[in-house]
Amino acid sequence: MVSEQATERGRLQFEIVSETAALTAYSGRDHLLVIPETVDGFPVVWIGKKAFLSCKTLREIRLPENLAGIGDWAFAYCAGLETVTLPYRRLEVGQGAFKECMALSQIRDCRGGEKNEDVPFLLAATVGMLDAFYLFAPENAGTKNWLAGFDSRMAAQMALADNDGFSKMLLCGEEDCGSRDTDMGYYMEQKRRGKVRLAMLRLFHDYGLKESFRQELVQYLLAHVKGCESEETWRVVLEEHGDERQYYELLTGLGGVNGDNFQAMMEDMGERHAEMKAYLMRYHDGLRKTEDAFARFEL
Repeated sequence: MVSEQATERGRLQFEIVSETAALTAYSGRDHLLVIPETVDGFPVVWIGKKAFLSCKTLREIRLPENLAGIGDWAFAYCAGLETVTLPYRRLEVGQGAFKECMALSQIRDCRGGEKNEDVPFLLAATVGMLDAFYLFAPENAGTKNWLAGFDSRMAAQMALADNDGFSKMLLCGEEDCGSRDTDMGYYMEQKRRGKVRLAMLRLFHDYGLKESFRQELVQYLLAHVKGCESEETWRVVLEEHGDERQYYELLTGLGGVNGDNFQAMMEDMGERHAEMKAYLMRYHDGLRKTEDAFARFEL
């Protein structure tokens, strides 16, 4: 039996089988979808194969507490999907369920059972930035062993050479010949940016982070600030988070802004991001005053 429900800007289609309901298709342009717990009195337990494939408008979806599984490619290529809410228990999840959901930043527990506010961000990273689907285990997310596995996978990814995978990409023809992505320098730059994003994510969401690994991440970021041989830390902050203060605070807190690179950073910002530029100027002024005070003390 097939059943349909209207949403604010679309329609959901369900199939009723063996006294349970599966969401099999969606059409529409909703930004937020709340999937019902029941349909025609039957619990919704499954999100079907390709149910939301390439849904470009979807930003947030809240799945039912009865959920038992998510089919292959169910949310694949939902480029704008940022937040998923689902039950933190063992789920059957198919191949590529969240493939290329590059904006996905949080996977929350619909029962509010997250062990720590950082866990939804780290869980989302397992199917996105970290590309470690084997760690997508909501029932274990936030446990000591799960965090150890997360950081182990992250450390391995951070340790990969910047040119890792380039030859394979060319041999497999994954990119168009002559495109920017076939340039070794550009490829390595993007690899470094990916590592910078990972390091920043883990420092922002540092639940269970060991101090030794924290220092490794800090040193990696500082090795790529403005004025270094490669400047991906600064480029990620400026080009991807231009007006987000927390990223500038992270940069200054790590010591990534100093008298040697400050002026060059101001030149990069130009007339853009006025508020953040003012923040860096105030920080630099405070830095100079501190240095002057130490100089007078030494005299």
